Amino acid sequence: MPFTFENTNLAGVILCKPRIFADDRGYFFESWNQSDFMEAGILTTFVQDNQSESVRDTLRGLHYQAKPFQQAKLVRVLSGAVLDCAVDIRPHSPTYKKHLLFKLTAEKGESLYIPEGFAHGFRVLSDKAVVLYKASAFYSPEHDRGIAWDDPDLDIDWGIESPTLSEKDKKQPRLRDIDDAEL
Repeated sequence: MPFTFENTNLAGVILCKPRIFADDRGYFFESWNQSDFMEAGILTTFVQDNQSESVRDTLRGLHYQAKPFQQAKLVRVLSGAVLDCAVDIRPHSPTYKKHLLFKLTAEKGESLYIPEGFAHGFRVLSDKAVVLYKASAFYSPEHDRGIAWDDPDLDIDWGIESPTLSEKDKKQPRLRDIDDAEL
């Protein structure tokens, strides 16, 4: 199999490591193979790809879509490096409010699978980073939501005190101020 799949401490969040074939010409790897992912238990159908380019110390997130437009995501870095974060926002989950941080780099080609019911964000660690993620539901502006990147109840160590944020991300609420029905 061209992938190794590693389960994490948050049920459903999976680190997907490709088998990279490198030689003096460069490298080749499969970044997505539906059969392999299904065999690993990732049965998600992706309907949309999103790509962003950001400069060092940009922080995007924490984002999610409210029901019934929740999104699972498969996140990969095409160039540069990011500190990627998945936060469990499923109110009845035993890991509710818990998060995991992963350093994702273009060099390693790893992807992070984040199921529905999680908020997602990342901080750019390199001069620039290009991030691509597959989403299981189409973008719905009416269901677009977010959580404050510095929510003290989540206690995420982003390794930065003053990241570059969008105007939208500067105004996101704390998780405790969001109605559970929105999650």
